[in-house]
Amino acid sequence: MKKIVFLTGTRADFGKLKSLIQVLQNNNDFEPFIFVTGMHLLEKYGYTLIEIERSGFKNIHAYKNHTHETTMDLTLAKTIEGFSSYVKEVNPDLIIVHGDRVEALAGAIVGSLNNVLVAHIEGGELSGTIDELIRHSVSKLSHIHFVANDAAKKRLLQMGELETSIYVIGSPDVDVMFSTNLPTIEKVKAYYEIDFDTYGVAMFHPVTTEIKSMQLYAANFVEALLNDTKNYVVIYPNNDLGSEIILKAYQRLTGNKRFRVFPSIRFEYFLTLLKHSDLIIGNSSAGIREAPYYGIPTINIGSRQENRAVHSHIINTDYSIAAISEALLLNKEKVTITTACFGSGTSAQEFLESLNSKLLWKINHQKQFRDLKNN
Repeated sequence: MKKIVFLTGTRADFGKLKSLIQVLQNNNDFEPFIFVTGMHLLEKYGYTLIEIERSGFKNIHAYKNHTHETTMDLTLAKTIEGFSSYVKEVNPDLIIVHGDRVEALAGAIVGSLNNVLVAHIEGGELSGTIDELIRHSVSKLSHIHFVANDAAKKRLLQMGELETSIYVIGSPDVDVMFSTNLPTIEKVKAYYEIDFDTYGVAMFHPVTTEIKSMQLYAANFVEALLNDTKNYVVIYPNNDLGSEIILKAYQRLTGNKRFRVFPSIRFEYFLTLLKHSDLIIGNSSAGIREAPYYGIPTINIGSRQENRAVHSHIINTDYSIAAISEALLLNKEKVTITTACFGSGTSAQEFLESLNSKLLWKINHQKQFRDLKNN
């Protein structure tokens, strides 16, 4: 039986990994392990380790990688230290990391330097800020790539990755999005005490490369929401540099009946909220990835999702109050998206089929660079 370690540091990446972990539960050929760190262990962000434990998964190990005023580089260093010890204890056959967080980078570094195969979920994609550098770095440190689409595969080939190491399986969160097990909107509203008939979802994350302007950006975002007349479900930002600035700006929403502010919302519950919302506003990848599948209009602010906002129903705007307010006034009707550019909800099964392939396990631990053929 092969041991597979999944590393998760945020509510977002766990949502992406959940269906992949689930498909390996009670499998006779694979034993999944979950290394939980990052935001999951922070009280301020809802201590979402509890949600992972409630999922019924086995072999959960929690490790706190944050200290007071920890910066991203120190978080990376501490995660490497903790994950390295864990890997030496478990001795896995494969490490699975996702996306573009420093925890994923730590996992890829530990695996590659300890001669353990590393698989990267959703590499080869474009994003703004420091995330882009981290995502591509993780890809170069990984041996196997489970990508969302052919465009991502092409970028990895441009980066010199072997075509035989790339598996197109779609985006795993789509599996959950169209699951018949999602809670009803009535259950979600009751659980989180949301009494809005109609509402928008607001999620605004810091952009580390624009930290000097984040106070202004956060203030403008809050001012535009206050000037609007809609109800909003507001979810805390991730804990990157600048998050405290956004949380301070959110204090202006305290006591306002049009706003319900949450540190975190369970992934399945969030999907139901998004599916029944009027729009999503901010700079979250949820507006680029999940919202299109539900036909939910998106107002995408600033540069964080630069080069990713490709659907016609996504309104891109700058950080000014005027621009955000103008976007909110536009007629935004729900639309039907037929292009399944992030898969059709079968990622977990395709993931399992890939793991059952003997060719995957024969991939060379010694990374190779493949030059593009001359046209």
